[in-house]
Amino acid sequence: MLKPCYRSVLEPAATVREDYSADGDAWRFFPHDHARSRTYRWGEDGLGGISDNHQRLCFSVALWNGKDRILKERLFGLTNHEGNHGEDVKELYYYLENVPTHSYMKFLYKYPQAEFPYERLVDENVRRSRNEPEFELLDTGLFNEDKYFDVFIEYAKDDKDVDDILVKITAHNRGPVDAPLHIIPQFWFRNTWSWFPAGSVAVPSMKKTGLGLVEAAHESLGHRSIHFGHNSKSTKDPEIIFTNNESNVKKLFNDTNKSPYVKDAFHEYIVNKNKDAINSRGHEGTKVAGVYYFEKVPAGGHVEVRVRLNRKKLSGEHTANHMEKEFDHIFHDRIKEKNEFYRCLALKGLPEDLVNVQCQAFAGMLWSKQWYHFDQRSWRKGDPVGPPPPPERHNLRNKEWKHVYIEDILSMPDKWEYPFFAAWDSAFHTIPLAIIDPGFAKKQLDLLTREWYMHPSGQIPAYEWNFSDVNPPVHAWATLQVFKTEDRLYGRPDFLFLERVFQKLLWVNRKDTEGNNVFEGGFLGLDNIGLFNRSEPLPNGAILRQSDGTAWMAFFSLCMLHIALELAKKNPAYEDIASKFLEHFFFISDAMTYQSGGQEKSLWDSEDNFFYDSITWPGGKTERLKTRSLVGLVPLYSNLSLDPEYLDLFPGFTRRLKWLLDYRERTRPEQVFKREDIKENGSYLLALVDKNMLIDVLKRLLDEDEFLSPFGVRSLSKYHKDHPLSMWVNNQEFRVDYLPAESDSGMFGGNSNWRGPIWFPTSYLIIGALKRFHYFFGDDFKVECPTGSGQMKNLEEVAWEIEIRLIKLVQRDSDGRRPANGGDTKADKDPHFKDLVQFYEYFDAETGKGLGASHQTGWTGLLAMLVLQVGDKCKVPKKHMASSQTSSQAAGATNGSNGSTKTRKK
Repeated sequence: MLKPCYRSVLEPAATVREDYSADGDAWRFFPHDHARSRTYRWGEDGLGGISDNHQRLCFSVALWNGKDRILKERLFGLTNHEGNHGEDVKELYYYLENVPTHSYMKFLYKYPQAEFPYERLVDENVRRSRNEPEFELLDTGLFNEDKYFDVFIEYAKDDKDVDDILVKITAHNRGPVDAPLHIIPQFWFRNTWSWFPAGSVAVPSMKKTGLGLVEAAHESLGHRSIHFGHNSKSTKDPEIIFTNNESNVKKLFNDTNKSPYVKDAFHEYIVNKNKDAINSRGHEGTKVAGVYYFEKVPAGGHVEVRVRLNRKKLSGEHTANHMEKEFDHIFHDRIKEKNEFYRCLALKGLPEDLVNVQCQAFAGMLWSKQWYHFDQRSWRKGDPVGPPPPPERHNLRNKEWKHVYIEDILSMPDKWEYPFFAAWDSAFHTIPLAIIDPGFAKKQLDLLTREWYMHPSGQIPAYEWNFSDVNPPVHAWATLQVFKTEDRLYGRPDFLFLERVFQKLLWVNRKDTEGNNVFEGGFLGLDNIGLFNRSEPLPNGAILRQSDGTAWMAFFSLCMLHIALELAKKNPAYEDIASKFLEHFFFISDAMTYQSGGQEKSLWDSEDNFFYDSITWPGGKTERLKTRSLVGLVPLYSNLSLDPEYLDLFPGFTRRLKWLLDYRERTRPEQVFKREDIKENGSYLLALVDKNMLIDVLKRLLDEDEFLSPFGVRSLSKYHKDHPLSMWVNNQEFRVDYLPAESDSGMFGGNSNWRGPIWFPTSYLIIGALKRFHYFFGDDFKVECPTGSGQMKNLEEVAWEIEIRLIKLVQRDSDGRRPANGGDTKADKDPHFKDLVQFYEYFDAETGKGLGASHQTGWTGLLAMLVLQVGDKCKVPKKHMASSQTSSQAAGATNGSNGSTKTRKK
């Protein structure tokens, strides 16, 4: 069965797996100019393509407008050293539709009719400074007169055979004049044989057997038939051309080619008119294409190409019937099923625009599946055939992870800029995926805890560039969310999944050199948010005591406690483990707020009423780093409400809880846990903040001159716009300024900025925390929102306020504009652009403009969940919002379920 699971939109340079350099500069080692001529070792790329689940047979679409200097086979972008804000794709493409079975999929690529401006995009972005915006494809003016093609690539499966794949490629000429176009659908076998001695690995084959017919044979995949359909609008039948998926080492390295027919043959044949490049006599190889040439695609008109792949052996006499008669009704049925599937998700009265946003969010999540292959031992050692790796590579990266062998379908953050898994990204991906495909969501969480990923010490690999980096421990939270979502929406509480993942998470990723439960080191997912690069040693050997790092561990402890109690419903032994994490939480809570030995030892500043990092210099001097940032908001995440009827299920744990609280009150009465954290009905609130601290932090969070943006929660307070934080160490200034958009720093490659913009994952966790606090404190507990407005709202209404602001990033406003489009009139108003949504990595906190990776559907795909949670509240008058529970219930109250332990009857 073929799936959209390979790197369909990858910049080949941006992955460690294809990097065999001595210095570890993956961008320069495998540049875009090599991609058409050089065979990949670890995974293929292409345009809107698919592969089978082991990436043996691949398919994608190539295009040529008659003017480009290269065949358009893959998306183009800037490498890390070329972009003024790091690597960046410079194309216009959209994931439009998809379903969990991949029985129907739709992808759109916008292809200019003029020569693609490769050099101009590079030169202009290299010229620009970090303080200037990126130069994008729309900025070139190529689309001003609509002289481009909208190329839709659609897939449908026959319901009688999931291996029967139908492909429809439709190119619409949006311009005012007729224009030529080549459409080149191509199939190839991933090269698995060139890295080993001849004859040790079987070489698959493709061979022409009739008009438009090709038979493909692979040792493990078996037989497949490919049919390139005839199209009456073409000037002639498609030409079937063959080559081999082998590197053109003659061109690349001035060496001898193994075969006269190499990977870039189609480019040579079509663009450079080199007739000898293809195997025109043998009509066989490991790569095949059908060349459809349309001399004139009429202005305002379209052309269509049809291709079919299946197991059936076809003969020329019945191929036309096989291709044409069934094609239309199969597509019709799959589209109908897709519409019915998503109609069940859409809430009644939901604005059509939000339905569209949600649909594209889900589509992006599903299109971003990728077959991911990495054998760490083979990568470090090198292959039997080929030059030995440079000795420097043995000490470059991930040398402690020799056990890693991965060959799985994974959810990618962004298949161009981040075509590799990232542990904390993956956790957020599973939240919306659990709505439509809980099985796949659970698989993602389970995989990262399997022995071929997880380190023998118990650490989950962070991401490909450095498996050992410290990421926020959100895996337990995501596991619980997915478990709750499947239970509420599908009525299937999967305790086996919950227990399976939980058992692997009992290892605690600690960087706590002083053993006092205050954590330091590692960027913890917030990259450049502070004064110092937290992934590197601090100046003068100082130790950073992290407010966010410590709070993340408290959050992890409460999530593990909650999971243990859920499992204790089936096995009482888990009550003891719940008690273990209860004590972990109390230790961390004490360490964050306990002020014995001096106020500076606490991470809570009682003068500013906010949490800060602190730094301890050699000699023992400690001082706070007073950056008003997410560092001080992460402690809000740690809260869990325990209802009496829930606690009644766990008598052993409840006795331990009460004993600990009594003991702490007698021995440490100054600790954070206050009497208002216990209700008269016997409910308990475990949290890093008490009610007064919560009120103080929310004053800053909901202040529009600090954290509350028109579009969500700023990662750094706007206060620092006029009050930057600066520190001089060793004659070097370390400084934090409020930067609402792109970073002006080269830290982390210059492609990340947590110093002001809106980020979905952290904002989403704040929303969940507010809902859990509301669950405990109820409707009577209200705060001013926004601060200074005089409007008092309960915490669920505050959460809704933030949700709505986040949704406004991509929702059309009263003028028909989407803030994420950055004011671009073409994107907002053009009939062929205005319904298309991009899911950016982060967003300008003042304008809402989308920034960073343009297809970060992974965590910005949380929009799908937010739309479900907010639902028609976006159009309900605010006076009615407090009583409108429908959409929250429809979503299973997933974002708040981590704190709702009340037992409910189904």
